[in-house]
Amino acid sequence: MNLTIIGTGYVGLVTGACFAEVGHRVICVDNDASKVELLKRGGIPIYEPGLQEMVQKNTASGRLSFTNNTAEGVEKSDVIFIAVPTPPQPDGSVDMSFIERVARDIAAAMTEYKIVVDKSTVPVKTGDRVSETIKRYCKAKVDFDVVSNPEFLREGFAVGDLMKPDRIVIGVRSQRAVAAMKEIYTPFKAPIIITDVNSAELIKHAANSFLALKISYINAISVVCEAAGANVMQVAEGIGLDERIGRRFLNPGIGFGGSCFPKDLSAFIKISEQVGYSFRLLQEVQRINSEQMERFVKKITDTLWVLKDKKIGVLGLAFKQNTDDVRMSPAIDLCQRLQKEGAALRVHDPQAMEKAKPLLKGVTYVDDMNAVAEGCDALVIATEWEEFKALDLDRAQKALTHPIMFDGRNLFDPAEMGKRGWIYKSIGR
Repeated sequence: MNLTIIGTGYVGLVTGACFAEVGHRVICVDNDASKVELLKRGGIPIYEPGLQEMVQKNTASGRLSFTNNTAEGVEKSDVIFIAVPTPPQPDGSVDMSFIERVARDIAAAMTEYKIVVDKSTVPVKTGDRVSETIKRYCKAKVDFDVVSNPEFLREGFAVGDLMKPDRIVIGVRSQRAVAAMKEIYTPFKAPIIITDVNSAELIKHAANSFLALKISYINAISVVCEAAGANVMQVAEGIGLDERIGRRFLNPGIGFGGSCFPKDLSAFIKISEQVGYSFRLLQEVQRINSEQMERFVKKITDTLWVLKDKKIGVLGLAFKQNTDDVRMSPAIDLCQRLQKEGAALRVHDPQAMEKAKPLLKGVTYVDDMNAVAEGCDALVIATEWEEFKALDLDRAQKALTHPIMFDGRNLFDPAEMGKRGWIYKSIGR
């Protein structure tokens, strides 16, 4: 099919590349001319495993192209996906200005029936607003359908998540759009759930809020484990093997971050308020997440006492492994808190250092993870990169003024670290 994706961020670019990979002809639209030129040259503005190769392959085949002309994308495609940002506002609600602008642009360019698909994470009843906007600004007064098709992509695993999804949700108001949407997704061989538009929009916020709840739950359990002398990793394994619960997202740490969970959680609380329900359970999830970081910082200050003029090495800046995304990253938050206390930082991340530099100034960026500990008073692990498990512990131990590690991701075994002579502080153990 002929498809257009408006927006080439994490969602839009991955979606466009994967649609092209299964044989559709895809035009990706972005209003950033420099980004469009980069993509045309075979580069990509983000780090996502497997994505650059897929973009280059499908651009070369002619199935994937890039433009900053929305009208061109609308004219040449049967289905237009909206995948633009929906950033949070100070009160927790969602800034819908990008969605509204794109809906107007689509309307102005429409001369025949089109299917307009909300791929961005949006509040419930956004479909109504998009429909109203298109009707208002479409001079040709042609028929159209608005569909909700939320994404469930994990940064760092997005290509695999889209190529092998566990479900595909399609929210529609008329059956006319169903056949086309099913045709788009037939190659992906996953269960397709057809719902009304409002239900589809709620599914995304409900899913992400539940996953955030799981993370805060195991973080709360980690506090109990520390107080009781138990091991949270063993507790997580024991409850995670219950098929009703599952092991995924039961990994304790310094709190969740990124561009999805904090934003979607705040948005869902606000959405619930707007329809008359106070979602206090999710407010508690937010509180636990915030306290988890405060508790970790206290571990550091309790051990090092005065942080002023202390030198601390930090491994990890991205909000999670396998991405260069530092938006609302707990690792960046941690670094900023340590800086505020007067600590000097040496930091390393396999992919995120360039994107961290505008947010984290006055630190020393180190290319080699094994060199981060040089001359430091302690070492902190802030992101769960797999390669950090291969850290040269003997070298780090010699490089530090005293072998102290604060492991915010539980990458190492406490007993083994104790045998090696480390003062080792982790989460819930």
